[in-house]
Amino acid sequence: MKKNMLKIFISLFVGIIALFQFSSYLCAEDLQVFKNGRLMSNPANDGDSFFVYSNGKNIHIRLYYVDCPEISANLKNNSAEEQTHYFGFEYSSETVRLGEEARIFVKDVLTQPFTIHTAFEKTLGKSLMGRVYAFVTTADGNDLGYLLVKNGYARVSGKGRKTPRGISEEKMLETLRKVEKSTILKQTKIKTESNSEKIKVKDFHQLVTINTATREELEGIKGIGPVIAGRIIAGRPYERVDELIRVKGIGPKKLKRLRRYLTVIKK
Repeated sequence: MKKNMLKIFISLFVGIIALFQFSSYLCAEDLQVFKNGRLMSNPANDGDSFFVYSNGKNIHIRLYYVDCPEISANLKNNSAEEQTHYFGFEYSSETVRLGEEARIFVKDVLTQPFTIHTAFEKTLGKSLMGRVYAFVTTADGNDLGYLLVKNGYARVSGKGRKTPRGISEEKMLETLRKVEKSTILKQTKIKTESNSEKIKVKDFHQLVTINTATREELEGIKGIGPVIAGRIIAGRPYERVDELIRVKGIGPKKLKRLRRYLTVIKK
């Protein structure tokens, strides 16, 4: 009798767990629509994560697909440092400045009512009310994540999924990465701290091969000008990236900064 009761209890328990998982799956699959959204004022708001209000709900959302610069360098994680390298800056303060510009950009774009699509899938990280992934469509019908990448305020990174317009995750990533590459090449909205000139940045998806790169490709890397590019070409071939230390004008510190952009092909 006890064994039968135990089996029944285990079966019920397994059934409840399965039902819960199935319900979570359905919630994760179905995007709910919240129209006439408004951006809420909150000091925690940044370019890709902010508080919104719609249909009587306050929601803390995190955009799919994109990652904007941090608005504070005083973080326990390495996000600000990693973003500083990605955007080609020397100092984290420059990254924070771009993060502030991203926040202002979002505030300006979302002055008119917008639409939120979310499946209430929770994100990692700490949030008192729980932060969820979402898409935001602006009043003029544009995807906010797309606009951030196009204007140089975000990189393509983070969680993705099928969009509200039915675009697959693979296709959306392909589209955003093309826009990201074009933006980097145009050096949109990324400027130096000292003289407001646009800085050079390198798309992390493709390393420069120092044994075959053209002068223009080498000069496209922050820290390599026409003179050093010429010296690198003259010193070919290289067996290892570290051999660039023999190039006049490249010391240990500069080599450390350049290494992340470069690779070699043995000849």
